[in-house]
Amino acid sequence: MRIVARLALAPLILIVSPFFCIAFAERQPSDDESHIDDPRVQHRSYQFPATGEAIPYALFVPSSYDQAAASPLIISLHGLGRSHDWLMGYHGLLDQAEANGYIVLTPLGYTRRGWYGSRVTADEQDANYSEQDVMEVLKRVRNEFNVDANRIYLWGHSMGGAGTYHIAARHPDLFAGLGVAAPAAEEDAPMEEILSKIQHLPIFVLQGDMDESVPVARTRKWVASMRKRGMQHVYVEIPGGDHSLLISQNSENMQKFIDFFNIVRKQY
Repeated sequence: MRIVARLALAPLILIVSPFFCIAFAERQPSDDESHIDDPRVQHRSYQFPATGEAIPYALFVPSSYDQAAASPLIISLHGLGRSHDWLMGYHGLLDQAEANGYIVLTPLGYTRRGWYGSRVTADEQDANYSEQDVMEVLKRVRNEFNVDANRIYLWGHSMGGAGTYHIAARHPDLFAGLGVAAPAAEEDAPMEEILSKIQHLPIFVLQGDMDESVPVARTRKWVASMRKRGMQHVYVEIPGGDHSLLISQNSENMQKFIDFFNIVRKQY
């Protein structure tokens, strides 16, 4: 499938006990804030095993959910500095998830700037914890709900797009399909190494050609490598599209991701 369309260093807290010693970065109160006031969204928290801290996450469960039937799951990774529930407010996402029976999970990634492990952070442990948080909440949701193991999808916007590349490469057999919107991968990110690990995964890529945060040339480079590798991919480039509003406040572009996930399944 291949379609191209023009469209201050954190201080450390040291916890010492007779049994163990853990060093971790001091999280800020803003890391736990929520911004989406929608009765369909469940705001939750859990005890993060690595530090014992309470970490928030948000969950949407469609009204059609039936424990007797496996449901598809979309894990959504937010952009830099955004709250854990931020993507729940993207225009159309919840309505489209409801219409198509998707559970939607939005993790925090330990802090609002953790990069999901995709790049080095001011406190290097934050990057590790960011990735671990995503996997921990995924495990919790799969334990609680009947999730279709052949239909677990991962997508993200900006920092979340970089995180999608990274986490998918780290767990290439877990996901059925991927999506990235204006993916903020580092310029010197190991692109070929990452793509070699996820080349079996269908991926949807959305990018605005007027994006001032993520240069369109960088995304085109990744897509060119996908094409060269023969990866199943859809690339939609929006003429005049910016970095944020082209997806956060555009239900038609959000629908493109859902439509893509509707037609891809885990490959064996």
